[in-house]
Amino acid sequence: MGDSRKRGWTQDRLKGSLIEWLLDSDPSVRWQVMRDLLHEPEDRVSEVRSRVSAEGWGTRILSMQSGEGHWWADADAWPLQNTLFALVLLKDLGLHPTCAEASAAIARVRDRLIWEYHEHRPFFEGEVEACINGRILAAGAYFGERSDRLVQFLLDGQLSDGGWNCEAPPSTRSSFHSTVCVLEGLLEHEKAFGADAAVTDARKRGEEYLLDRGLFRSRSSGEVIDPRFTGLFFPPSYHYDILRGLEYFRESGTEPDDRMTEAANLLLAKQGADGRWPLDSPRPDPIPFHMEDPSGGESRWNTLRALRVLKWFTSKQ
Repeated sequence: MGDSRKRGWTQDRLKGSLIEWLLDSDPSVRWQVMRDLLHEPEDRVSEVRSRVSAEGWGTRILSMQSGEGHWWADADAWPLQNTLFALVLLKDLGLHPTCAEASAAIARVRDRLIWEYHEHRPFFEGEVEACINGRILAAGAYFGERSDRLVQFLLDGQLSDGGWNCEAPPSTRSSFHSTVCVLEGLLEHEKAFGADAAVTDARKRGEEYLLDRGLFRSRSSGEVIDPRFTGLFFPPSYHYDILRGLEYFRESGTEPDDRMTEAANLLLAKQGADGRWPLDSPRPDPIPFHMEDPSGGESRWNTLRALRVLKWFTSKQ
């Protein structure tokens, strides 16, 4: 892992008080720690995962869906975007996609919500922006809602540099934000419904777009594109950061690449002396409660995410 090995990254960071702190948490964090860091038996992991729908953050979010299918419909003028945010968040929490609570929530969205200003398409058929459609595809595929039309729309929207941009056309240059959203959606589609040559090819081109820029730098100038790319946010919504980029590559099964090393080292440098990672100020997304408080200076979510990314990255070196 380059110079991060010299900083003493070892597997003993996955033991002791740090793991105990992570396990003393919401079931959505706990089951992922058990699966990804501790590799506990599947039945024990499944038992904890089943609690996501019954206690903590998962059940709290589920309870906020209206009878019409929206989430936080009164929060602002964008109830469909709020609904998408809630669905992606439930996916990230690991709500089991076929549990009764998930099935009921998805049925309300599928049967009742449409994109009124986009040909009255059903919710899971998507609208027109790449970043939104990528997340719709990811959430839909995770919960078993297939949309080949949406996949083709995203494939047709890939730009010549390999990425995507919500402002294309007229823009001909890709955006990290849009690109990571679409990559996540295409990956989730393939995980749910099987590999597809055209989708895989598009993902590989999109991956090269990120890798050619070291996951956060301008290809032409070498400068950091946006200082927020090196922050740590959860939930990230449509925003890109280096941890989100690294997570995508881990999830995709891609072998670590030397072009990821600087981003991985930056991530490691953010680890505190107690082994924990911080939570930067949340993005301005409409969620009516804080899962974690950024003023606390530490984040179980970001610690879990960082540990499993670094575990993957160093194990393949």
